[in-house]
Amino acid sequence: MHKYSFKTILKNIKQYKKELILANFIAFVAVIISTPVPLLMPLLVDEVLLNKPGIVVETIDTLFGKENEAYVYIICVLVSVLILRLLFFILNLYQTKLFMIISKNITCKIREELLKHISKVSLREFESLGDGSITSKLLIDVDTIDHFLGSVISRLVISILMIVGVGAVLIAIHWKLALFILLLNPFVIVITTKIARKVSLLKKKENIAYELFSDSLSETLKLFLQIKSLNKEKIFFGRVIKYASNLRDSSIEFGYKSDRASRFSFLVFLSGFEIFRAASILVVAYSNLSIGLMLAIFSYLWVMMSPIQEVLNIQYAYHNALSSLKRINVIFALKTEFIDTNCLNPFKDNLTNSIEIKNLSFSYEENTDILKSLNIKIKRGEKIAIVGASGSGKTTLVGLLAGLYPIQDGDILYDGVSIKTVGLNIVRENIFLILQNPQLFNDTIKNNLIFGNNTTNEQLDFALKIAQLEEFIGSLKYGLETKIGRDGIKLSGGQKQRLSIARMVIQNPNIVILDESTSALDIYMESRLFEALEEYLKDKTTIIVAHRISTVRKADFIYVLENGKIMEEGDSESLIKQDGLFSHYMKENKGKK
Repeated sequence: MHKYSFKTILKNIKQYKKELILANFIAFVAVIISTPVPLLMPLLVDEVLLNKPGIVVETIDTLFGKENEAYVYIICVLVSVLILRLLFFILNLYQTKLFMIISKNITCKIREELLKHISKVSLREFESLGDGSITSKLLIDVDTIDHFLGSVISRLVISILMIVGVGAVLIAIHWKLALFILLLNPFVIVITTKIARKVSLLKKKENIAYELFSDSLSETLKLFLQIKSLNKEKIFFGRVIKYASNLRDSSIEFGYKSDRASRFSFLVFLSGFEIFRAASILVVAYSNLSIGLMLAIFSYLWVMMSPIQEVLNIQYAYHNALSSLKRINVIFALKTEFIDTNCLNPFKDNLTNSIEIKNLSFSYEENTDILKSLNIKIKRGEKIAIVGASGSGKTTLVGLLAGLYPIQDGDILYDGVSIKTVGLNIVRENIFLILQNPQLFNDTIKNNLIFGNNTTNEQLDFALKIAQLEEFIGSLKYGLETKIGRDGIKLSGGQKQRLSIARMVIQNPNIVILDESTSALDIYMESRLFEALEEYLKDKTTIIVAHRISTVRKADFIYVLENGKIMEEGDSESLIKQDGLFSHYMKENKGKK
């Protein structure tokens, strides 16, 4: 199992050595430039106002001659300070940009790895987590890590260098006072670290609330048409509103407690600042520290406030990022499908294949078998029908045949080759499952048809002809370039199903499975469609799941599925009693199973 940690991220950061070296060098130069700034103006107090000439006055006198007016010294120092501050701003900005480039590349890589992993995850694993949960992790949690890496770490470098630089200047001014200041500061960091850990738990709670809201909202919007038709808006949207309220409460709790913790940390620092100022005044009173240097110390205390506050804030960002790393590792923990690139491919160089189902059992939950020891043999090119009441296991069976789920007990063989050695990805490439409710993109009809395939106009025309869509497409103003809306909302149920059949024709699979794929068509359109499909499917192994007699009439065999088992011929009367539609057909087709 792939797992992300800060150690992993550090390895990725090391790949950007050139940018890192340059960024840290710029940070070092920026600190060298900015460190003397708070000292310059206070020195004028001693050298100009108290008439105790020193390095500043001597330097200016060397440049402009001796015995200058006070304003000359003040203007010179002011201009120097402004230039140094501007240089610091420019260097700091560029250094931040370099770290931003590194962080964006790393988080982009995290998203790529997450998406690649998700693409290999089995359908069963994906459904266990849900698309809303996965979406929130890909967006919110990766953004949290991005914020920590980009803005926070870039500020961390500058902050640490600034604290070191200021500390060095304070020691040079008065080493006893400097040690008092520098040794007391770690206590502030220890106190706020403990607070940060508690705040990170609240962030986790907020993320969970967001995930539940996202899941509920996504599901409700996806089923909007169904909810509307059943007049259940109050129930479903009420549930979403409830989750929104929980998200609000969690966000308020995290927001104000996080702000409270941050403000308390700042209060602790300000208290320390006042203690240091009082100590500085005492040092002036009882030692040779000048008033100008005392003011310089005040300035450096204020300068130190910002980097220390940054370090405090970084603690919160670190714990939030750590929580986000744990959450994205939930995605990496999802099991992937077995893919063997060197496996034996029974579909290669064959137009169609035989299928043998041997002692197949399957369950979604323990001790609740949906399918129970099924045994079916389907010869190449045969057309079989699977019928049964709702909940009998029909959809589960065709899902296994199409490679949507890994099998648990028993086996499925294609031309005698086990699905366990073929690989589900190869199975899905060569078996096309047409569902009762096809999944469609919010895109054009053409893009929904070709589904990423390189398709010629001739292939498109052929598919539209078989799917009985030529007349419909011709009636549209933009033809195949017509956008169909989310889940094909602009299309009728029958048009969606025919579009899916056209998609199948373009794919040209070895085996075709139709799972109630014409249920939304009227009998006349269904008859026309199957008449057109008959020639196309003539040499393809075909499995039909349906309730209508007309749909299964031309099947070579009919398998009756009940409670996960294939019924014997003599037991078929129980189905006839359940569904009168098959009564006449079963009596007239006694030769078929």
